[in-house]
Amino acid sequence: MSIVTLVFRKTITRRLQIKKTRAGSQLFSAPSRSIIDMSYSSHFMDFKGSSIPSTMRKLVVTKLSPNFREAVSLQTVPVPTPGDGDLLIRNRFVGINASDINYSAGRYDPSVKPPFAAGFEGIGEVVALGLSASATYAVGQSVAYMGDGAFAEYVVMPDRNALPVPSIEPKYLALLLSGATAYLSLKNLGSLTEGENVLVTAAAGGTGQFAVQLAKRAKCHVIGTCSSEEKAGFLKSIGCDRPINYKTEDVSAVLRKEYPGGVDVVYESVGGSLFEMAVNCLANKGRLIIIGFISGYQSASGLKPIRAEALPAKLLLKSASIRGFFLPHYYSEYASAMKDLLEMCENGDVSCELDTGELSPEGRFLGLDSVFRAVDYMYSGRNLGKVVVELCHPVSSKL
Repeated sequence: MSIVTLVFRKTITRRLQIKKTRAGSQLFSAPSRSIIDMSYSSHFMDFKGSSIPSTMRKLVVTKLSPNFREAVSLQTVPVPTPGDGDLLIRNRFVGINASDINYSAGRYDPSVKPPFAAGFEGIGEVVALGLSASATYAVGQSVAYMGDGAFAEYVVMPDRNALPVPSIEPKYLALLLSGATAYLSLKNLGSLTEGENVLVTAAAGGTGQFAVQLAKRAKCHVIGTCSSEEKAGFLKSIGCDRPINYKTEDVSAVLRKEYPGGVDVVYESVGGSLFEMAVNCLANKGRLIIIGFISGYQSASGLKPIRAEALPAKLLLKSASIRGFFLPHYYSEYASAMKDLLEMCENGDVSCELDTGELSPEGRFLGLDSVFRAVDYMYSGRNLGKVVVELCHPVSSKL
């Protein structure tokens, strides 16, 4: 069972409520278009009459490995048919996550064996749906979703896994995993108080950017680590009080000199030596939130070794704590979190920086085959914001 399946294993019973924007329009209203009940039809037609192809391309894990290129292959398969409570979604954008290679390595559920579909999140339009799903969704509606098999041109998704969005813009995709992780972890584990010092590692990345902005909304002083002057400038633009480019500054030295009392909260996603530094810089009663440890994901074990012998004493002497966050354990709060994040995004209270690979050597990430390049790009540390891939569809499509 994957991380995403676990998130939506139980139905989120409380649907997102229709929210009025400042302009008074309905944020989540569905377009009034006819329903196509694909559950009882073998003929693939979209709502305007253009043919849905009989085959599509998708990425499939065929070998367990943290090397994404070795683990995953691009295959041509039949376009799936939605069941009674399902949506058939034509993907327009898919999101890249550090955990994609944990998934391809089989680390979330050792009992799952290849082949299995790859990818966690996407955004697109509903092109067909089952009869029960038509009570909530309509053909042509824009939806974002989390679920297994997102790295595909079309995907069948249970309607409970989908979220209606105002339009097919990749900024909404950035909220699904990256934004929700920052929102729920800081809310439940950060216990942020006005005036506290908050350190965000990998602050210019997909989830770090949200942690910075949410901590600033809580009126905290935010410190963010990054790997370039461009990223440092970006962090300043979203409100980070003290960006630290670890390529030109010693993070530990900066923290000792400028924050002698330590930091109250650390939002940590890197692991290894940076995790050890974060432990050492904690203030009395400090909280270190672990949301990942990307520096070790590409290794055979998935972890970088740390010197843990003195860890209990360090925490004891500061009355400090280390708190792990795994999104599936907070599924009951997910709908409420997304409602708040979507509202903040629509109102301009939170920005979503996207990296589509335009500055990469081979250019923008277009097409399913560029997912491999996008994963490599993210692990090179060059991305600024959430990495997304745009999927190309034939120009004859009417949707």
